Amino acid sequence: MFSKKKITALALLLTTLSISSLASAEEELIGSNEYRVSCASCHGIGGKGDGQMAKFLTVKPSNLTMLAKNAGNSVYPFLKVFQVIDGRTEVSGHGDRAMPVWGDRYNKEAIKKYGSFGGETATRARVLELVYYLQSIQEK
Repeated sequence: MFSKKKITALALLLTTLSISSLASAEEELIGSNEYRVSCASCHGIGGKGDGQMAKFLTVKPSNLTMLAKNAGNSVYPFLKVFQVIDGRTEVSGHGDRAMPVWGDRYNKEAIKKYGSFGGETATRARVLELVYYLQSIQEK
């Protein structure tokens, strides 16, 4: 039979695992929601570059599921992706700036709400949500 201590430990373990799983699902949901709002119209729901607006753009949106594969070494280029999305830093090799500068857009909203320091923190958090989400949709 199970002792009271073993049952309590098992219940605690199951609770911890379910909370961890919910937190992970929530983190993925946050990134996917940000992607849907900021990126999907051009890059498509699946990130393949086939969004509703793609046909109207002079520069075809990138297939965001191939960023790691296209990096040449199959390693997700985390910092470069962050810089391209943020857009406030010149990224060599990115070409002209056809994509919106999300860092400026997010920062204008965030500064009104959180002030300059808090606004920059909130801006980076939103960009990071996108970077991590894109990392999660990479094709092998």
